[in-house]
Amino acid sequence: MEKKIYLPTSLILFCICVTTQAQFTISGQVRTRTELRNGQGTVQAQDTVPALFTSQRTRLNLGYSGYRYKIFTAIQDVRLWGQDASTINRTTSDALDGLMIHEAWAEISLVDTGKVIKNLTFKVGRQELLYDDSRLLGNLDWLQQARRHDAALVKFEHKGWTVHLGGAYNQNAERKSNSIYNGIPIGYTAGTNGMSALYKSMQFLYVAKKFYFGNATFLAFKDDFSKYHFAPADVNKTTPIYEQGVWSRHTIGGNMFGTAIRKIGFSLSAFYQGGNYRDGTSLSEYFFSLSTSYAAGRKFSVGPGADITSGNNGSDPTKKYQRFDPLYGTPHKFWGYMDYFYVADGFGANGLIDYYLKGRYKAKDNLTLSLDAHRFVLPDAVLALDGTTMDKALGMELDFVLLFSPTKAINLEAGYSAMFSTSTLASAKVKNVSKPADFSTWAYLMLSIKPSEFIVK
Repeated sequence: MEKKIYLPTSLILFCICVTTQAQFTISGQVRTRTELRNGQGTVQAQDTVPALFTSQRTRLNLGYSGYRYKIFTAIQDVRLWGQDASTINRTTSDALDGLMIHEAWAEISLVDTGKVIKNLTFKVGRQELLYDDSRLLGNLDWLQQARRHDAALVKFEHKGWTVHLGGAYNQNAERKSNSIYNGIPIGYTAGTNGMSALYKSMQFLYVAKKFYFGNATFLAFKDDFSKYHFAPADVNKTTPIYEQGVWSRHTIGGNMFGTAIRKIGFSLSAFYQGGNYRDGTSLSEYFFSLSTSYAAGRKFSVGPGADITSGNNGSDPTKKYQRFDPLYGTPHKFWGYMDYFYVADGFGANGLIDYYLKGRYKAKDNLTLSLDAHRFVLPDAVLALDGTTMDKALGMELDFVLLFSPTKAINLEAGYSAMFSTSTLASAKVKNVSKPADFSTWAYLMLSIKPSEFIVK
């Protein structure tokens, strides 16, 4: 049976123009995730009906590389099943449209690769910033729309050293004068860092060095936020009026990843935040993390860990604005899969201590089971509305995940999580849920089809 393949004329002409020194790549992804939410993100209230829905990410990646340059674009559509009518598109505002450019960048080599140094490049455009374990800078890939930055980046790599210097400057529109920025991006923001507004500008320096035991990294990150005030009549402070100038926040610290002794891996992180909050208040915050993993054979690994993020002292009004913000990372990866902490729902400004134990079992090359247990505690006591001191314990979460890959292109992931919450977690100072349930659950089934790149040389 004869097969016919039809290609757009523009694509045919493009492929004809590709020389032997360049290549064109095409790849993509279709990812669907069905979720049953019965307390995901916040404590479920009693007698609440669980939510069931399916979301989908569809991505098309186009890349072109030639002598000393690369160009890459990732086009994606994110939406829920049934969100649009079956015959016409939805009639809601443009801000809810799911079609967007996730990445669109160009990278050029500033030297002939390998002749003097291994790599020195300049990358500019919309891009993901993905560093270390994604704790502070990550692509937030769990979120269907993920996270990206409009930025410029200089990258240096040579003899085990990696140095990246990056920056960004945001604006709402082309203007004839002034540079006021309201910090609210259009469309899917993926801004789950608790700041409720995107930065006006940012600059960072990242340095990494490979050692015999693993890697050591250093990060200095500064993000600037537009100054604002409220009108005298706005007693509830609901509508900020943005003005010229910025308040700057500084985050500095480092990580160490590696193997301490045979079969025992470790991860150590420590960061400090200073400068000013968006309202100009002085900051003094910290984050510390230590975790280990023991490989008991080729199939099973297990290890404990603890994360400490500073927060305001709820029982001492003089100790405010000490809440550490994990910047633009991937919180879903660390503080429980139910996303109670450092994600969009919020949990007050009291900080968090997370004691955890994580286990992984690789039953087959294409089948992995994992079980994580978290115990969440407040670092400082907080007062209830009646003035009494509440228990610091917030609750315990269990996360079970099954990952099955029948082929390299197909991944099937299923998960079930349960949160055993305390009255403190549901209180007005934390999640603020009236008539809370003591037990919340969340389950999901995710299918990802991501074929290998198709290369035209």
